[in-house]
Order: sequence, then structure tokens, then C-alpha cells
Amino acid sequence: MNQQTKWSQFGVLITVFFFWGFVAASNSIFIPFCKKFFELDQIQSQLIGSAFYGAYFYGSLLLYLFSVVSGTDLLNKIGYKKGIVYGLLISVVGAIALALISGSENASFGMILVAFFIIALGFSLQQTSAQPFAVALGSEETGTHRLNMAGSVNSFGTLLGPLVVSFLLFGSITSQKEASIENIQTLYFFLAGLFILASFIFAYAKLPKTTSDEKLEKSPKATSLLLLIGIVFLPVLFSDWVKNFTGISKSIIILASLTIILLLLFAAMTMAKKNPDGWGAMAYPQLVLGMIAIFIYVGVEVTIDNNFGALLKKNAFGGYDEASISHLISLYWGSMMIGRWTGAVSVFNFSKKMKRIMVIVVPYVAFGVILLVNLIKGNNISEFLPYPFCIAIAVIAFLFAEEKPVKLLLTVSVLGCVAMVVALTNTGMIANFAIISCGICCSVMWPCIFALGVNGIGKYQSQGSAFLIMMILGGAIIPPMQGAIIDMESSSDPNIYTFTQLSYLVPLICFAYLAWHAIQTKSVLKKQGLDVDAQVAASH
Repeated sequence: MNQQTKWSQFGVLITVFFFWGFVAASNSIFIPFCKKFFELDQIQSQLIGSAFYGAYFYGSLLLYLFSVVSGTDLLNKIGYKKGIVYGLLISVVGAIALALISGSENASFGMILVAFFIIALGFSLQQTSAQPFAVALGSEETGTHRLNMAGSVNSFGTLLGPLVVSFLLFGSITSQKEASIENIQTLYFFLAGLFILASFIFAYAKLPKTTSDEKLEKSPKATSLLLLIGIVFLPVLFSDWVKNFTGISKSIIILASLTIILLLLFAAMTMAKKNPDGWGAMAYPQLVLGMIAIFIYVGVEVTIDNNFGALLKKNAFGGYDEASISHLISLYWGSMMIGRWTGAVSVFNFSKKMKRIMVIVVPYVAFGVILLVNLIKGNNISEFLPYPFCIAIAVIAFLFAEEKPVKLLLTVSVLGCVAMVVALTNTGMIANFAIISCGICCSVMWPCIFALGVNGIGKYQSQGSAFLIMMILGGAIIPPMQGAIIDMESSSDPNIYTFTQLSYLVPLICFAYLAWHAIQTKSVLKKQGLDVDAQVAASH
């Protein structure tokens, strides 16, 4: 395909990327609010993320199973455009349901989780359609450029989400109102309206009915494994009911599900190595390693932030209440934007010297945008002033990695480990900034893991990509695992923070695993005669 990017059509498409980021980052404000309002423990509050990211997994799994059973790719049949429209309408149903539930006297946390699940189910269909659609709106060679730009828009949504939701729930910093469940109604009626508007724009926009012509590859063993993972995860979603029925604590339920899922994936890699028949894309060890890494990466990205509110309430870390954490939450997600904007520099045809200059300049431009947005919202940004030091360390790391996937993934993973050690051994803004800076570390992990996972898998590229996207499931199970440690806090004294701070051992372990993953995947690919870093170096 030797065609120019259709920028007017692409401009319409990237609106959904904004929605995903806006809603996902908003959970960081919504979780501590629900914890207080419904008097939940930390594990229960994390079920918002479990419902949200679990829906991504089940939505992708249902699409995959439909294709396997029918022998027809559903998205291929209806086209990516209709897939996005239908996904938006599903999200409308969830948003309206959440708004109506919020206005009801009988509102329950369980009902809110169901509504969240429906919203994310729509997002799952949108994302499965929008990612390949973005690549198709122009030449294949520039597809990565468009995905990087779409990712930048997604990051802007993650920056604005916590600030807008905080304003709607609590008012401005200078004039706070008492948050109530009814405040949520305004937010989600507003979101439902935006989803409806976007669906109309997509329905009537002159977008091509783009599809893929790739042949479906049957992989019965991989299908059975994914179904088993879906069953193993269900007790996490229904942990309260399972606890009441069996007497097993929620933390044990979550730990057991997490352990079994990881063991199943590692066992699949071993079995596929002995007999690759029936495993499809999972016959390639780099793909299975990539699935595990995506699971861990999404989990660490979400858990760092979703449990951050519990830490910030402690006096040793600022003593913030639910209404006054939005600026720090937005800085975490803004750090993701800093990293993604910097990562996007590599897709432009700059000289080597200009690229180095841009890698230094772009992060601080992004930081300026973060400051501006917080100023407009009315937040006090004086606490942000030392943060450019953290950005400088990240810039050095990016320059050192030289755009090489293995080297970059290893570098930011080690940097994440260092940041977590700092957070575990310090208090106050030093610890807070260490945690927030992990947003920059996480920002470039997805493309690195994805590129390494699908490298050399040939005709299974499409199937392998679908399997990797399913592993967003990690965002549904790792955060409540960290929440289980926080719930070990026995004292209500706000100055006692031992277990809340100690819970950040979970992200430390995740970053350590991702560092190992980079080294192990490089070794696996080298045995197949593949060296991604060398290929990247040769292309410059």
C-alpha cells in the first residue's frame, strides 16, 4: 500500500483513543471515593479495576471464540468502522446505567461494578477495531507513526481524566463540595453524551470499510488455555461471594488465581516446545513470554496508581484526602505522556543529532503541558518543581537505550526497580515522586514487549497480537493483590504506614520480572537467529 495517510479520517479515529485514557485514568480518583462512600476494604475498592480490565479480556476472548466457532472473523465481516460504532454504543449503555444507578437510593457497589464492566466491554471492541484501523488509514510503513500519535492522544486523555473527574466530584481546589454518589451521575451522563456524539460522528463520517484479509488460524490448545484462564479469573471478580461461600480469605483467592494463571502460561510454553501442534502463535516462546510480560506490565502500570490514593492519605506521604490528590494522580499519568511523546520522536525522519535534541526537549515540553493543565484546573503546582530532576534521569535512560527494544525495556525496568526501592525506603515527596516517575518507565514498555513478542512468528502475527491484547487482564488482578497487603494494616493511626508502603514490593517484583523478561526474550530470539536490537541499529 503506497498511499498517503488520510489525516481527516485519522483525526476522527483518534477520539476513541482519548476516551480510553480519560476513563482508565479517572479510576484513580473514583476508587478512593468509592472506598470511602461504600466503606470498602482496599481489595474491594480495587475490584473497579478488576471489572474494567477483566472486561477487556472477556471481550477480546468472546470475539476470538466467535471467530473460532464460526470460522468467520466478526470484525472482518462488519468492518472496523462498525466495530467502533457498536463498541461506543455498548459503552453508552454502561455509562447511562452507571449514571442511573448513582441516582438511585438503592445504589450498590456491585451494580456499579457491572456498569463499569459494560463500559469497558465496549472499549474492548473499540480497541480491537481501532488499532488495526489506524494502521490501515495510510501506508503500512507509516502505520507505527499513526499508532504512536494515537497513543499520545490517549496519554492526553489520561492527563485530563483525573482532573476533570476530581472537579465534578469535589469541585475546585478553592471551593470544594462534599462528594456524594449523585455527583457521579453528572459525570457519567456527560460521558454517555460524548459516547453518543462520537458514535454519530463515526456512523456518518466518510470512513472506509476497512478489514483484514488474513486467514484464521485454528489453535485448539491455545483456545483451551485461554478459556481456562477466563475460568480461573472469575473467583477474583466474585471474591466476596466466594469468601462467604468457602470461608477462604479474598487475599488467598486472588493470590491463587494469579499464581495459577502464570503457571498455566509457563506450562503452555513448555508443552508447546515439546509439541507445537495445536498451539498456533503460542508455539513460539517469545509470544508466550510476551503474553506474560504484557500481563505483568499492565498490572504494574495500573497497581502503582490505583493504590496510590491509599498511600497519599498517610501523614508521612502528605496526608491528602480524596479531594486533593488529583494533581499527583494526573502527574503520574502525565508522566506516561512524557514518555510516549519522547518515544514518538523515533518515528520521525530526523537526523541522529536532531533526534537526540528532541529526546531532551520533548519531555520538558510535555511537562509544561502538565503544568498548564493543572494551573487551569486550579491546582497548586509548587509541589511539582523538583520533578524535572526525575525527567532528567529518564532522558539519560532514553539516550542510553538508543531506541533498541531489548535495551530500552531492560533500562526502564531496572529504573523502575530503583524507583520502587527509593519509595520503599523514604517518605514524603521523595517517595511520592519515585512512585510517580514509574509512569515514565511504564510509558514505553508496551511497544517494546509487543515488538519482541510478535517478532519472527510469521503467519501467526494477527493471532499473536490478539493473544497479547487479552493479557491486559493483568490490570484486573495485580492491583487487588497489592490491595490485599494494604488491608493487612492493623492500625487506623494515619502515621502508621508500614503495610501500605510495604505493598509497593508488588510493583518492585513486577519490574524485576520485566528486566528478566528482556534478557530472556533476547536469548530466545537469538536461538532463532533474530536480534531485534541489531536490526534497529542497522536501520539507522
